[in-house]
Amino acid sequence: MSDPMIITLISIGVTFLFMLGVPVFLVIGYWVIGMSFLLGMPLDNIGAALADVFTDGFALLAMPLFILTGDLINRSGIARRLSDFAYACLGWIRGGLAMASLGACGLFAAISGSNSATTATIGSMLHPEMVKGGYDERFSAATAAAGGTVGIIIPPSIIFIVYGFLLNLPISELFVAGIIPGAMMVGGMMIACFIVCWKNAWGHLIALSPLRVIKTAVGAWLGFFAIGLVLWGIYTGKFSPTEAAGVTVGFCVIVGFLCLPIHRLIGGRQDKDVSEKSISEMLVVHGFGPLELPSITMRSAQITGILAPLIAVSVVMQQILSVLGAQQAIGDFVTSMGGYHAVLFTSMAIVFVLGMVLESLPVTIILAPILAPVAHSVGVEPVQFAVIFLVGASIGFITPPYGLNLYVASGVTGVPYFRLLRYSLVYLIALIAVWIIVALVPALSTALLPQR
Repeated sequence: MSDPMIITLISIGVTFLFMLGVPVFLVIGYWVIGMSFLLGMPLDNIGAALADVFTDGFALLAMPLFILTGDLINRSGIARRLSDFAYACLGWIRGGLAMASLGACGLFAAISGSNSATTATIGSMLHPEMVKGGYDERFSAATAAAGGTVGIIIPPSIIFIVYGFLLNLPISELFVAGIIPGAMMVGGMMIACFIVCWKNAWGHLIALSPLRVIKTAVGAWLGFFAIGLVLWGIYTGKFSPTEAAGVTVGFCVIVGFLCLPIHRLIGGRQDKDVSEKSISEMLVVHGFGPLELPSITMRSAQITGILAPLIAVSVVMQQILSVLGAQQAIGDFVTSMGGYHAVLFTSMAIVFVLGMVLESLPVTIILAPILAPVAHSVGVEPVQFAVIFLVGASIGFITPPYGLNLYVASGVTGVPYFRLLRYSLVYLIALIAVWIIVALVPALSTALLPQR
């Protein structure tokens, strides 16, 4: 049997496993092992890749730290305060609670850097409130799934860290470049949300109360401080992204430990309406104790344990594709499209299609080293292309048949996966529109970058 036939059979076999629901890490791992045997590559290359990625890649140390940050702010109660603030600002508009969910996703993403953590946290908190408030449960779950897409665009971002590591780009510049496009994604989804809610008359409105806005803003001061700490440190160059992640984790741990005894002392209750809370209750979140820290850390470690091996096997997969000439073939195909816009939109189409069946991490590791040099050769600024690429990868989180955020939202809300698809398409259209605008207007990605 010829080598091309064996390669085809191996690829068909792992595709079948993927369709059966086998985890992506194992699917890629089986393909890598099979191809390594076929090409005569030593299997210890996989172990060497794992060691190289996480011993030589200092920037990647920020990934587990930002994942831990997301769990800490959720357990401490900071995430709930950010959600309350978003609702106070938007609850007077038709669809205000749903729009507040999207705004809360943006605020949570500005600390956690994770799409799945954003979807799971905001979905579990606000989905029940939305259903009680008169929203369709399918739309409510789809809103949480769509809002989570900004988790990898609004800085800090785990996937920006991986992209910068692979392409040797300054991660701090990538973070800054994601601010405006991330805000546009939230804004675009809010517009789509308003249209759907206005058409269906969903949502109970609350009066716009400046006092309530002020109180919830005061109550969310710790969240705002954490966001400001990360952005200030990275933008001014005081911290590297890895150092910023470490500082943020330390801040969240201190807040959790200090607030718990104070919260108990003043007898604060989380189920109180904000208007009933005293100033002391608003200033202090419920926190967590030292005995809870191991379980929080373990949960974060489990997520890291999923992502880390996936990066390693994807790096080996990239090497095998290079040996097979696949990277060169894709690069030649994109280059043959012609000029600036043809190459740019062809690259976007490839990212979108692959994002339909793979998670953003393998999409980035496999495609970014192929497409980024081609885009740069026709005049696309590297940081701008990084933003375009990753906005497209983020859209894959709500694009069937994979759509990781749809599975996460389904899990935390109890709404079946296929029942989410109808309303996720509304958000998908809005995100694609924003994506095209970001691609056509380079200044949206580069305006905040320091002058070189």
